[in-house]
Amino acid sequence: MPAHGEVVVVLKVKWFVLFFVLLSSCVLSAQTSVEDVHVVPRQTKRLSEDVQLAENSLPLIKTNVQLVLVPVSVTDSNQRFVTGLSRDNFKIFDNNKLQEIQNFSTEDAPISLGIILDVSGSMGDKAERVRDAVTQFCEAANPEDEFFMIVFADEPRLAVDFTSNTNEIEKELLFVRPKGRTSLLDAIYMGIHRMEHAKYGKKALLIISDGGDNHSRYGENEIKSVAREADVMIYSIGVFDRYVPTQEEMMGPQLLSEIADSSGGRAYTIDNPNDMPAVARHIGTELRTQYVLAYRPQDPPHNGRWRRIRVKLLLPRRFPFLRAHAKTGYYGSGG
Repeated sequence: MPAHGEVVVVLKVKWFVLFFVLLSSCVLSAQTSVEDVHVVPRQTKRLSEDVQLAENSLPLIKTNVQLVLVPVSVTDSNQRFVTGLSRDNFKIFDNNKLQEIQNFSTEDAPISLGIILDVSGSMGDKAERVRDAVTQFCEAANPEDEFFMIVFADEPRLAVDFTSNTNEIEKELLFVRPKGRTSLLDAIYMGIHRMEHAKYGKKALLIISDGGDNHSRYGENEIKSVAREADVMIYSIGVFDRYVPTQEEMMGPQLLSEIADSSGGRAYTIDNPNDMPAVARHIGTELRTQYVLAYRPQDPPHNGRWRRIRVKLLLPRRFPFLRAHAKTGYYGSGG
């Protein structure tokens, strides 16, 4: 579980420096010197003209245009985020065909973020930790990020529409009174469709819930399909009772994992509500430290079929513990 004081491994361009940093990280673990492991400061530079245009006006994976944008997170064996890699450290495949990376960015571009919060009756004893988690997530944001928040119990409700003022979200949390059942799938559907009004091309949802769905109109397969087609990364924090689980709670972790993984996001399952704030900050840090790869498919998709994306790292063999995480694919445009 990530610690509250998040660290980010910085890899220098020169391989001997890269090796020194990572070797020190593995050997010294939490005792690594500040010179080798430190928090990466937020970038303030603007993207190149091409990438800036794509980030601000296009979804991450837009199936009716040629340019495909893929956010990629790189982590070490301790789930720390690795920054400082270059375009030459990546290969990307579309339907198993190697693609030319047209644009490469590591800039901290603004993001459109949606918080989907379970306020059903079972969340009553977790309310304080939930508020802390949302605060941590917002604090990790770029000042230009925009947010909305959906709360759900018997049905989902848009509590705060798009805003860059995170105080509006924190104030709304003060009035939340957990009660009712869990319409998780309906809330995810609402969140994905609310993202159609997002300002930025890079978009993500954070779901915080303590159970599986037991009160939605939409079915599991419908939401998985919608999530797979959407240009939205989905992250989740699931707090599940391992000792007296209901049938819905037993299926909850798997449901959230399947929805998140294909989107390029992640699902975190915990059994201690006190861990929520640290996990939320960890997710916020990931969104700040992603690489964005852009390419134009060699054979542009026109058949509406699923196209698989695979990202491969090009690093010396002594770094097998580094992993790349990205969206697994997208649907080509129809016609």
